[in-house]
Amino acid sequence: MSPINQWPAQERPREKLLHRGPQALSDAELLAIFLRTGTRGKNVIELARDIIQHFGGLKKLFAANLESFCQIKGLGEAKYVQLQACMEMSQRHLAEELTHSDVIQNPTQVKAFVQSRLMRYSNEVFAVLFLDNQHRILAFEELFFGTINASTVHPRVILQRALSLNAAAIIMSHNHPSGLAEASVSDIDITHCLKKALSLVDIRVLDHLIVASHQVISMAEQGHI
Repeated sequence: MSPINQWPAQERPREKLLHRGPQALSDAELLAIFLRTGTRGKNVIELARDIIQHFGGLKKLFAANLESFCQIKGLGEAKYVQLQACMEMSQRHLAEELTHSDVIQNPTQVKAFVQSRLMRYSNEVFAVLFLDNQHRILAFEELFFGTINASTVHPRVILQRALSLNAAAIIMSHNHPSGLAEASVSDIDITHCLKKALSLVDIRVLDHLIVASHQVISMAEQGHI
């Protein structure tokens, strides 16, 4: 493949993004802009494609630790730091947009925020958005790790934290590292159990979001709440 600077302007990733927006770019083209340069005998698009193929997608690339990241030719500690900083800025931006608004009126943003926080994990993580009586975010906390089931998610812990924050409502979330975009029987049982426990102190469960690869499923939308 010829060097990027020899391509027609409208096909170069940077120019394409400026004229058509970031949504018009492929994963490899977006990563190529981040990488900036290729390696000997390989332009930046080819390098980006090889990296994505090596890790099996952007999700696993973002979840890679420093050691595995730096094993790839063309990557290194500086790029790892830059990528982590970009991801953190993205998460903070999403959180900032939600902090002063009613999250119920911004379901797409809530899903994007939860996805950005949980999609990088290779194990299951159960987290909770604690909300005030105007459905504004008080806190987002990752509380349970490992295989998520009724024996590992403790209503008492969530209840205590909700009371300490004076929360009026919560949105639960957890990830499916397998990528299965479907609520399991265990997910439904946990949701009902927590909803019942929290209702005793007038704390509402508004939703339970499941992050599965590039999808986020709302159990409320599916009629499970």
